[in-house]
Formats: sequence, structure tokens, C-alpha cells
Amino acid sequence: MRVERELARLGGGRRAVAIGTFDGVHLGHRQLLAAAVAAGLLPTLVTFDPHPRIALGYGVELLTSLERRLELVAEAGIAEALVVEFDLEFAQLEPEAFVEAFLRPLGTEVVVAGADFRFGHDRSGDLALLGRLGFDVRTVPLVEGVSSSRIRDLLRAGEIERATRLLGRAPEVEGTVVAGDARGGTLGFPTANLRVDPQMIVPAHGIYAGAAGGHRAAISIGTNPHYGGEERRVEAFLLDFSGDLYGRKLVLRLWQRLRDEAAFASEEELIAQIARDVEQTRAAHAPLEADRAQEDAETGG
Repeated sequence: MRVERELARLGGGRRAVAIGTFDGVHLGHRQLLAAAVAAGLLPTLVTFDPHPRIALGYGVELLTSLERRLELVAEAGIAEALVVEFDLEFAQLEPEAFVEAFLRPLGTEVVVAGADFRFGHDRSGDLALLGRLGFDVRTVPLVEGVSSSRIRDLLRAGEIERATRLLGRAPEVEGTVVAGDARGGTLGFPTANLRVDPQMIVPAHGIYAGAAGGHRAAISIGTNPHYGGEERRVEAFLLDFSGDLYGRKLVLRLWQRLRDEAAFASEEELIAQIARDVEQTRAAHAPLEADRAQEDAETGG
């Protein structure tokens, strides 16, 4: 997918445009993207960076970084994306001015959006206005119960399977691998320690089964209470992996929350529990894969 931050570098064309932040690229977002692709024109995303709530001084924990968001949008079939800088000046732009500054120069013919879509200063623009301004507006039904804020709530509660259903994919934690205290290696389970951007959401503390870098991964999120830790850490033991990950970006996909983090009576008990966590991880399935397997069993597929 072609990504630009300057509109002039994209140029014109006959475009079907989806507009929004698309944080998480969840099931509702995917319906919008599919509608843009199905319109038969050049499917294009107009998105914003930073997230509008962050730019306006409100707190929000992001489900996806901009880089990851664009990767997921590309997987959905969008051909080009314009990343618009969202700052206080942009926030004052009236809806009609936004249309003339961005949508018209792009060659927008079709706009796809949910029924509750609003844009421009004080969210004063809506789909009816876009229709009056001459665009072919394709309204995409909202997916009941699916929203980025709801998914954040589920992740904070450790409800991985429920969050997966709303996302249509496994929840992720992304970050850069940094040096840790190397304690995992001395226990026989060397871990990759992630530095996570403080604007990104991190799910509830606990031990998770998942995957990373093409390998299954036993993932620990928490303070490592066995050693009296206080700082939150995100660590992953990649099964059947050997190599150096330092400095690399790593995306952890969370499949299942196995247990709470805990302190143990001895290091031997800790090692035995980690070994059990690893075996559970080896046997785990991504939640959606497990659902499909169950459906096949029930239907004889």
C-alpha cells in the first residue's frame, strides 16, 4: 500500500475514500474498508496522526500504532493512504473546508462511513452534508457492540477471547526488544523483553499463550512478583527459537490468558510452573482457529 503524508504526492484519481482513525482495525472498521474496496474505484484511506484525542489533550490508550494500523489496512485491500497531521489548527477546520482541502483534490467520488460518522470543527459535519456536496455516500451499518473503547475495556480486564471476537483477530502488544535482566535465561527460558510505547494499551497482568515472530510464545505481562518487582514488564519466551532479537520490532499476538502472575515458594516451583505454561502454550490454538475447529466438528466439516 502506498502511504503519503503530503496530499500532492498522491495526486488525483477516481477514489472511494474511508475516513477515520481506525484504531485497532476491528470488525466494524473492516466492514468500512471492504465497502471502499467494493466500490470499484481506487480504495483510499484518509487517517490522522496523532490520534485526535491525544492531539486535543485527552488520554487514550491506543490499540495499534500508526505503522501497525496501516499494515492491517493494507491487508484489507486498501491501495493508498493519506496520513493527515491532526493538530489544534486542523481541529478548527470547518467540514466544508476539510472537503475542499482534502477530499476534492484526491478525486473522491465515493465516501464510505458508518451512520454515526462526524467530521470537522466540533464534529459538525455529517453524511448528509457530504451528500449535499455531491459525493456518493455509502453508509455502512454499525457492528453492534464493536468499538475501540469496548475492546480497550476487555483488554484491561484480561478478556482476551472476547476482545478477539470484536477485533476479528488476536489482540496484539507491539514494541521494541530491549535488554532485560537476563533472569529468564538462567532459568532455562530466555525471554525477549519489550519496550512498549506508553501511549499503547497493555492488557491485564498475567501469563498468556500466544505467538510472535512466527513462533508460539509464552508471554508474561506484569511486575514479576516472585522477585519482588515493581516495574511492569512485557516478556515473551519464543518456543523453538534461537537468535538475537535486540533492537527489533516484535508484535505479540495474545491467544489465551493462562493464569495470574504469582510468587512461588522456591525457584524450583517457579521453573516447574513456567514449564507448564510453555506446554499449555504449545497446545494452545488461536481463539478464532479454535472456533472454526469446533464448528467443523459440529457440522462434520
